Amino acid sequence: MAVGKNRAGAVRKTKKGPLKGTGGNGRQALEGKKPTPKAEDRPYHPAGKRKLAQDRLDQARGRGGSAPRGAASATQSRRQDQQRKARNQDDVEIVTGRNAVVEALRARIPASALHIAMRIETDDRVKEILQIATKRGIPIMEVMRPELDRLAGHDGVHQGVALKVPAYEYAHPVDLLEKVVDAGQTPLFVALDGITDPRNLGAIIRSTAAFGGHGVIVPQRRSVGVTAAAWRTSAGAAARVPVAMATNLTQTLKAYKEAGVFVIGLDGGGDVDLPGLDLADRPLVVVVGSEGKGLSRLVTETCDAIVSIPIGADTESLNAGIAASVTLYEISTSRARAAKK
Repeated sequence: MAVGKNRAGAVRKTKKGPLKGTGGNGRQALEGKKPTPKAEDRPYHPAGKRKLAQDRLDQARGRGGSAPRGAASATQSRRQDQQRKARNQDDVEIVTGRNAVVEALRARIPASALHIAMRIETDDRVKEILQIATKRGIPIMEVMRPELDRLAGHDGVHQGVALKVPAYEYAHPVDLLEKVVDAGQTPLFVALDGITDPRNLGAIIRSTAAFGGHGVIVPQRRSVGVTAAAWRTSAGAAARVPVAMATNLTQTLKAYKEAGVFVIGLDGGGDVDLPGLDLADRPLVVVVGSEGKGLSRLVTETCDAIVSIPIGADTESLNAGIAASVTLYEISTSRARAAKK
């Protein structure tokens, strides 16, 4: 009786040699283990992170600490084109509702027209709206309610008033830097990476004005713009602090570095603590990421140093607006101490 070749326990012969690298019987079994790398040579070890941060600081100091005397050159027509594209990115914003319109007018948000319903029932808010609009010279247009419904959209509740806010005119990052340098000042800017909450932007603009900053930089894509909500949160500081829009944030930061500006990023896992930051008196850009995702990979690789703010163990993180405020305060106090020496 013939026995099948596929029976259980049958020895299967093959012309191929033994497999290498399996079961400890391959070539690697004869080589032995290699020496364990030093802690500072391991990129994910705390010692390795500290060494990388120190190398970045050393490279930054090697670029020199003098104030930059110019940035990447660009023709005037090209800058105007980029500014025009940035302005056209945001459509005209419509602020609706009596409370919202009153707050917007009190915050001196730029407005191009006030639409008010015919035969509207007046109250104290409507009287104040008309008074402020008349004082500021804002055109007042009396319209039918269907027109207000169209302006407010399907989900909007206008209560008989709507304020038309024009698109914000952003500065160019290069012009922003050159203006500060020409004034003989040490630049201090805040750049936003992936922040989409307009209230955070407004708070950062307000802190920038309070602690001697010269401007805010926002990316053109995947970022919040200067909206009416940002204006309100800034408490009027948006009228004094310029906001520049960068087509590519990473390239803008690299251009600033070439001009002699140091770039530091804020991250909870940073290797340099904020107190006593020795770059505080240098030309600086502080990059703030979103609370959820933090800094992007390319921006992190571009930074000269990643700085963390020491906080209590019970607190997981700070939101972008608070983190920027704490950092700007620390930098302003460090610069004040350096100026007294």
